[in-house]
Amino acid sequence: MQKVNWNYPTEMWIGENRVKDLGIACKKLKINKPLLVTDNGLAKNDLVRDVILNLNTEGFSVKLFSKVVGNPTGDNVNSGVEFFKKNKCDGVIAFGGGSGLDVGKAIAFMAGQTLSLWEFEDSGDNWTKANSDKIAPIVAVPTTAGTGSETGRASVILNEEIGVKKIIFHPKFLPSIVILDPILTKNLPKKMTAATGMDALAHNLEAYCAPGFHPMADGIALEGIRLIKKWLLEAFKNGSNIEARMNMLTASSMGSTAFQKGLGGIHSLSHPVNALNNLHHGLSNAIFMPYVLTFNRDEIKGKINKICQYIEIDDKSFDGFLNWILYLRKELEIPHKLSEVIDEKDMQLERLCGMALNDPSTNGNPKKLTINDIRKLYQYSMSGKLF
Repeated sequence: MQKVNWNYPTEMWIGENRVKDLGIACKKLKINKPLLVTDNGLAKNDLVRDVILNLNTEGFSVKLFSKVVGNPTGDNVNSGVEFFKKNKCDGVIAFGGGSGLDVGKAIAFMAGQTLSLWEFEDSGDNWTKANSDKIAPIVAVPTTAGTGSETGRASVILNEEIGVKKIIFHPKFLPSIVILDPILTKNLPKKMTAATGMDALAHNLEAYCAPGFHPMADGIALEGIRLIKKWLLEAFKNGSNIEARMNMLTASSMGSTAFQKGLGGIHSLSHPVNALNNLHHGLSNAIFMPYVLTFNRDEIKGKINKICQYIEIDDKSFDGFLNWILYLRKELEIPHKLSEVIDEKDMQLERLCGMALNDPSTNGNPKKLTINDIRKLYQYSMSGKLF
């Protein structure tokens, strides 16, 4: 496989075993004492052990922080900042899935700030409150192909006190160097390959369907969807296929790049159940996808027809695309109903509805969402009924 470097949307080093260039990346960013941030499970993996060993051998003083949960919390970030300062680190290697990347970016950001993390929620001009000169350099190394956090300018962090996921934003959240190495995703479990792959699809799909004029984002999203159609099932069925893994990593980064245009109802519904029911974000996106698609049908059918043409679906219509989504989910062993993963007695429906209505993604939905619409979407997703 050819090794290449891209410079969009940031500096990206692509190819097999590029993780071995991590020391070069640190030197380029003048990082001597990196803090490697990952989740607790991955911290015990040989991948992380080998990375730390290689960096130490190259003369770096690496510290490991792994107090990161699946739906990362403000406490994860605050603990990481304290650890960063205590060990006098001068940069962050954000390593892993979306949780490790989001927490790593947030630690690098907050290490130089005096205000609370929540002061930088993605609302209005909150990001201008930050001291931009005090943000530590970031290298991002994704080990899943879904969130695309490595090319994102925000982190999604759970505020435990109120039980709500918040999007923390600053332009410099975007890592300075990204390493996409398919070898790191080769042993990803099938369920995680499926969920993260559907997360990447949700990002590209909602970005393309979001209202507004952004042809660059639209073009990236279209190609991202095409790559996912071609490679996701292959990555799921044959995890050792490096070409499939590489293309899914690329599609994931493309989704995050494209969704600066906007997201929509899939994410509006997902964030609350991720926060209250600890459901994996990619899995919830996959479950909600057909319900939100059919709710938005009248507003997006023209765009969906264009997607069908570009990705070469035989039935180039809204129903043809919907049938492909349903087929894809079935092949990936994704549940059709939310009730298959959340018991109805654990559904705090009215609280979920209020949280979803106030989610930042809601305004990007092609069809205006009311509280009654959101309630019906949750109810339909529990019963399996499409609009």
